[in-house]
Amino acid sequence: MSTTTKPIAVAIATPLEPEFVERIAVVDDRLEVRFEPDLLPPARFRGDHRGVEGFRRTAGQEARWGQLLADAEILFGLPGDSPQTLAKLVRENTALRWVQATVDGAGERARAAGLTEEELDRVQITGASGIHAGPLAEFAMFGILAFAKQLPRLIADTQARRWEHYPMTDLAGKTLLVIGLGSIGTEVARLGKAFGMHVSGVNRTGRDIVPGVETIRPPRFLGDLLPTAHAVVLTLPLTEQTAGMIGADQISRMREDAVLVNVGHGAVVDEQALIRGLNQGQPAAAVLDVFATEPLAPESPLWRMPNVLISPHTAALSMQENERIVVLFMENLRRYLRGSDLIGRI
Repeated sequence: MSTTTKPIAVAIATPLEPEFVERIAVVDDRLEVRFEPDLLPPARFRGDHRGVEGFRRTAGQEARWGQLLADAEILFGLPGDSPQTLAKLVRENTALRWVQATVDGAGERARAAGLTEEELDRVQITGASGIHAGPLAEFAMFGILAFAKQLPRLIADTQARRWEHYPMTDLAGKTLLVIGLGSIGTEVARLGKAFGMHVSGVNRTGRDIVPGVETIRPPRFLGDLLPTAHAVVLTLPLTEQTAGMIGADQISRMREDAVLVNVGHGAVVDEQALIRGLNQGQPAAAVLDVFATEPLAPESPLWRMPNVLISPHTAALSMQENERIVVLFMENLRRYLRGSDLIGRI
């Protein structure tokens, strides 16, 4: 909480529509919102927080940019979405007290920045947890439906003008296993339940109560749960515990008619083991929004596999993203000003 009487400087450090900046500015009279669009990279699309590649400021613009950030108490967005920039800002700006990140993986950025415990005590970092839960959960269900309703065959038949009758699969009565029951996993479970699926889940403790989830187990029971699931959705962040969590052994335990969906982090899955499994028909299909190395290499076999649906890590993006993040930021601003705990603190 700020203890000064001077204006509280809030720097908009990521591309943002002016109408949303205006909404931030009227939250409280104590705020001094700094926003200079010409110092920010042009957005590539609505909701883009990185901006166009190769953006460069002139020497004069760079000086203005430094002044804009120099003594800001609050940052909206992390410039360039870069851990190195985060570390530099925290160490050079002694007035900085809070950074509102615009991504779900803010914790990974903070770890990569190598911030000390003292620095993390001085500067609060909040993520956009929950903002992307809806879009990612919808994408997960889209992926499951795509193979249940044979989307690849429908597209091929349409292109060939082929008219043949064949049965499709219903989701009702099937089992959905959600691995990771944070905001994204909880929303996946809710949607799966709405489709009439039996939902089981895995989290660290196995003891939480999540609406719509019939069975929750800790990771050591994963091997028992995988053979029961017609769809497996991964929503896990990358940690020491989750890296490579879905390897050859886990893939070999999946049903031959199962669909694996990953909207968490690519490195949670052993991609080579997954490729081998898909070639052998176990699991039947994979829907992947994330990969161990991004962009996915052009020579990766995943590109050419008919039972794989690839999204270029874009499933979380939404036309409404900036509005949702600004609403979260405004609520956190009110909390910050009255000294309350911030939502989504890392």
